[in-house]
Amino acid sequence: LVAVVRGTKAEDVIRVLEKIDLSKRKTVKEITLDLSSSMMIIARTVFPKALITSDRFHVQKLYYDALDDMRIAYRWMARDRENEEMKEAKAKNETYKPFRYSNGDTRKQLLARAKFILTKHKSKWTESQRLRAEIIFENYPELKKAYDLAMELTDIYNAKSIKDAARLKLAKWFNEV
Repeated sequence: LVAVVRGTKAEDVIRVLEKIDLSKRKTVKEITLDLSSSMMIIARTVFPKALITSDRFHVQKLYYDALDDMRIAYRWMARDRENEEMKEAKAKNETYKPFRYSNGDTRKQLLARAKFILTKHKSKWTESQRLRAEIIFENYPELKKAYDLAMELTDIYNAKSIKDAARLKLAKWFNEV
């Protein structure tokens, strides 16, 4: 059963889909959706017997967004710390020289340049990204933990495995979280 319905407002879409005979709608076994609450309401209302599956790409976007939120929070802390160090240097009538990591990045630069590293599998990092990642993870262990969990989940999604094996891997991953 396939239907294309204009709009995303739950009551409008439900009204259109309910024109399909209920016996046909009950034969729908599974629906894959994004994480929108209105789509969830539509699916549960119109297809009462269907198993609802969240689209993996929307799930991945959620955990990458959470990882990026962590990075941004650390970046704000780094900015505040550098601002405080600048004030202290000014009060002492000294020239401010920001702290630099072994790769030449300041604290703020390190975290600004980490955005794409944190959404990329380490097997796809360039040498400079690998070095930057080592510095990030050494100084921000919570980012490393979150990155590792994100990559484990990505690996589960990418693995070609039978359903029961994938469920077991997902359950083990969930226990780590």
